[in-house]
Amino acid sequence: MAVIKTNSSDIDLLARLMRAEAEGEGELGMLKAGNVMVNRVRVRCSDFEDINDVERMVYQSPGGFEAVQKGYFYQRARERDKRRARRLVQGERFGIAEHALWFYRPDGDCPPEWFGQPNTGRYKLHCFFQPTYEECQEIFNTF
Repeated sequence: MAVIKTNSSDIDLLARLMRAEAEGEGELGMLKAGNVMVNRVRVRCSDFEDINDVERMVYQSPGGFEAVQKGYFYQRARERDKRRARRLVQGERFGIAEHALWFYRPDGDCPPEWFGQPNTGRYKLHCFFQPTYEECQEIFNTF
């Protein structure tokens, strides 16, 4: 069962964004980044109250993803990337990104929190952060 509503264009956008943001992190890194992306569409809290579809999530400004400002994002989505995107839309979650709404690549160590949101861990070069329960109870709901 899908956890967010999508069409083929949404899958394409999600696949391209996952690749552009985290291809250097390998398949699991792209899936973790994709968890954050799906979570942003799924919940109505924090910076994402008005983000109710994939396109809005991808192009959110301010607060969106740097990759959309670079040419790499605009390459055609590969079939394997679309398969990853579909897995996430169907509700697969991956460890430290399960409830995360943010990730970024710091120059050094991951801070224990980012703008008051706790660090859930690091995968390769990216640090992941989830909202507090008070900030976003909805993210902790199961599908």
